[in-house]
Amino acid sequence: MPEPLDVALTQVRALLLDPTLTRAVAAGRRRGQRPSMVRAELRPVVLKAGPRLQISTSDGSRPYTRNVAPGAEAGAAVDALLAEPFGNWHVETADATLQLRVTKSGEAQVHRAAANRAANEPAGHDRAKDYLLDPGDPIFAEIGGSAAKRRQVDAFLRALAATLPDDLSSPLRVVDLGCGNAYLTFAAYRYLTQRNLDVELVGVDVREDQRRRNTELAGRLGWAGRVSFVAGTIADALVEPAPDLVLALHACDTATDEALARAVRWHARWVLAAPCCHHDIAAQLRTRPAPAPYELLTRQGILRERFADVLTDALRAGLLRLHGYRAEVVEFVDSRHTPRNLLVRARRTGGTPTGQQRAEYRELVGQWQVTPRLETLLADAAPAG
Repeated sequence: MPEPLDVALTQVRALLLDPTLTRAVAAGRRRGQRPSMVRAELRPVVLKAGPRLQISTSDGSRPYTRNVAPGAEAGAAVDALLAEPFGNWHVETADATLQLRVTKSGEAQVHRAAANRAANEPAGHDRAKDYLLDPGDPIFAEIGGSAAKRRQVDAFLRALAATLPDDLSSPLRVVDLGCGNAYLTFAAYRYLTQRNLDVELVGVDVREDQRRRNTELAGRLGWAGRVSFVAGTIADALVEPAPDLVLALHACDTATDEALARAVRWHARWVLAAPCCHHDIAAQLRTRPAPAPYELLTRQGILRERFADVLTDALRAGLLRLHGYRAEVVEFVDSRHTPRNLLVRARRTGGTPTGQQRAEYRELVGQWQVTPRLETLLADAAPAG
């Protein structure tokens, strides 16, 4: 049930100044209002001078951190933050968790829970400590926070974390090709900036209405200066300068190949592509005889389709290897949540492919008499070395 906002904020204030506070985040904005900062995070720290309340704020491009002493100084700092028209507060103490969302009518929608509630849940339930991006993060109020979406976001971020080096330096330019409604785009930006990286992210989608929607959402999150969107095709959209990291998540059929080809031509340092649908190779297999003794693999339609999936992604990884990348095909998210659960993960090494690697690729396409779309797209791109 909605509550009066001033009453709810009084409760938030008490928790923020409680000695058992562990973490608090404020973000978003109220209808028709804009805070002077896009995000604020509070947590207790212990310095040589004693315990302090650390307050980190961001204007959307640069963070600012200060440590205030308990008592009147902390109280004044908290009051100043509560006066900002944030749309969401997430507060955790040793004993309780409070989530507050300001409704369009200016009231407070509040969820309260005991901090140890997960202890009584059976294994397998979602727990905040298991996620790279806190499920209580205000970003989920904008992109949606269902359990299934949180799992997919976390699976993607874990793949991203495993791809990028720990000592990654700024600035980092990221492009998401075929971003759709961009919820993974926004999650990527949120996660990367939490690693204290200077990130500039561009999302590309063919639909103009998606560009407008995503641009408005970036504005609401306070990221308009750092996250932008372009309407255009994966192959032709104007993106300058070239990115360091290319994402292509669930781009259908040969759209994945177009994204991989652009990444190679950009000499992108890292690539994460989650393929979706593999019609191109499947169609070629239907019109060509299978090499002996593999006729049974393609005689049945459902087996042919599944084999086409495997063959397509194996050839994509092989082609990336020939163009100077170390490529792996890994699980994206558990198959219980989506059947499209593979991820092509690549890192540019610039290494020269061996003669054996070239021969392996040529023998495979020759045996099956197929021409991968990615090979055609990269026909005039010089192989590595």
